[in-house]
Amino acid sequence: MLLAAASVAAAYLATSLYFGIFNTFLVSLTLLLLYGIVFHPRWVYVAAKTAPRDIRAVGCYIKILWLTRQLTKKNWTMPDIFHDTVKRHPDKPCFLFHDEVWTFKQVEDFSLRVTAVLKAQGYKNGSVVGLLVNNSPQLPALWLGNARLGHVTPLINTNQRGSALIHSINVAKCDVVIYSDEFQSAIQDIAKDLSPSVKLFKFSHRPLNPGSKAGGGVGDQVEDFTSLLEKTAPAPWTLADGEGFHGKLMYIYTSGTTGLPKAAVISSSRMVFMASGIHYLGGLNSSDIVYCPLPLYHTAGGIISVGQAFIFGCTVALKPKFSASQYFPDCIKYKATVAHYIGEMCRYVLATPPSPADTQHSVRVVYGNGMRPQIWNEFVKRFNIQHVAEFYGATEGNANIVNIDGKPGAIGFVSRIIPQVYPIAIIKVDQQGEPVRDSQGLCQLAEAEEPGVFIGKISPNNPARAFLGYVDKAASEKKLVRDVFKHGDSAFISGDIIVSDEFGYLYFKDRTGDTFRWRGENVSTTEVEAAVSRQAAHRDAAVYGVLVPNTEGRAGMCGIVDEDNSLDLDKLASDLAKDLPAYARPIFLRVMPKLDMTGTFKMKKTDLQKEGFDPNIVKDKLYYLDAKLNRYLPLGPQEYEKINNGQIRL
Repeated sequence: MLLAAASVAAAYLATSLYFGIFNTFLVSLTLLLLYGIVFHPRWVYVAAKTAPRDIRAVGCYIKILWLTRQLTKKNWTMPDIFHDTVKRHPDKPCFLFHDEVWTFKQVEDFSLRVTAVLKAQGYKNGSVVGLLVNNSPQLPALWLGNARLGHVTPLINTNQRGSALIHSINVAKCDVVIYSDEFQSAIQDIAKDLSPSVKLFKFSHRPLNPGSKAGGGVGDQVEDFTSLLEKTAPAPWTLADGEGFHGKLMYIYTSGTTGLPKAAVISSSRMVFMASGIHYLGGLNSSDIVYCPLPLYHTAGGIISVGQAFIFGCTVALKPKFSASQYFPDCIKYKATVAHYIGEMCRYVLATPPSPADTQHSVRVVYGNGMRPQIWNEFVKRFNIQHVAEFYGATEGNANIVNIDGKPGAIGFVSRIIPQVYPIAIIKVDQQGEPVRDSQGLCQLAEAEEPGVFIGKISPNNPARAFLGYVDKAASEKKLVRDVFKHGDSAFISGDIIVSDEFGYLYFKDRTGDTFRWRGENVSTTEVEAAVSRQAAHRDAAVYGVLVPNTEGRAGMCGIVDEDNSLDLDKLASDLAKDLPAYARPIFLRVMPKLDMTGTFKMKKTDLQKEGFDPNIVKDKLYYLDAKLNRYLPLGPQEYEKINNGQIRL
């Protein structure tokens, strides 16, 4: 093929010169192609294979840049952007929820009541109004009303209680907290520990009865926000106050897998950039109905899915809580054409018994992040999905990538032809996750098949490429790397280990803090978790490294769920021996009734790692791997002592 291409290029060049058709550009291009074919044939092959993908992506990227440029000129915030959508689709369903239908006009009218109430209460531009509200159409309408006054809205994780909830309110410096009535006891438990200056409003999900005179206060510190909405006329529509398109819109908290959550700053421009990336690169259109069972306090549901409605006029079907057995039946109920997933959700759905709903739905695209490569093809085949738009990006980051052509397992790609077009890169790091630098003190790009860390380059002249970070500036500084490819530049460093293949496809490997070293080898917790889950009938599995006295590195330990006591440990050991190299097989097992998860289905490993394999601390059943027998044997206090003093060798 390459020889034929070289012959064609040479013939074209000779013909052009012979007949005097000397077009400088075409001749230069032909010479370049000829040079590449002769001296870099593999690069030409890769370029030819990936050109259609790259051309399509560039086209989508131009649409994203055009949209953000137009909104930058107008300096609109999200209420202004939404109002423009309302004008186009006033009576179209914006949100579907249970049997409720909220049109775009109804959502805006509700938000204007919120604006009127908070304005009457004296809250002005710059106030911080936290929301502790479960999934419902009212939640995005509430923050929309806040934003119209220039308020910043922290979206508080509804699973938080006690000190974690106090932390989230305090770290965001909330002036107001609006909570829905199901969180009454959670707020009562912490009210005395909050600053007296924090105003509390209780919100009920009941249908509004405008003009009602009933209600008012519900306690010494708390007012009934729903009653105030009923008694207050909607504010007249005006352009929103605030910091504009690139200013603060809301705070979204990190998942808290490694400690207390941090409040990440989200601007209207960041919301547009993230939502439009999925919209254009995922192949969505304004007529789509998007099914979203994810929590709206998180980026995936609250920014990307809600953004499909607010920015593009899609209809979004909301669900109070994810249910694996109802995922595709819900898609049928709401006539969804697009569905959202995150984390382990796809594995849970795949673990449900086959049913007619598997193929009776109308879903053509699923988008999200965290679909394991090991189940990708099985999921697509069973549920007849045309396209999986897997994406990657951190809440607090400044860059996102999307798998636009359904490459199984890939989270996105970097062009091999023009990598400079999109300001991301994979850089080399050491065992501690620190950038490896050259003799000039600059970072080094990772080669194909070489693990590295994902970074998003910061452009000081482009607010859309800015790094807004966290409310806590010290925490923000830790996510920056400086002197990247030239002295004085900077980038957001994700902390995620990514590897690219020859064609530029990117694959998630692990978190830098999760990867551990054992027997001189790096162990990816993500890969081991996938193997254990695959061999154990899709059970939840959390893998982490634990310290063993007088042993280098960390030994692999796996917490695995066995609710019905049906786990066959001998079979698991045998199957893992076939599926994983010896150094990657878990040395210790902790068999548990359940694993703690974040609201976005990420496993909480910090406490598991701290407790280790000490049976005096851990109350779950513990086992260790006898390498000679290739069996998991019970681990009690006696075995624990023998492991620690070297009598039992691992």
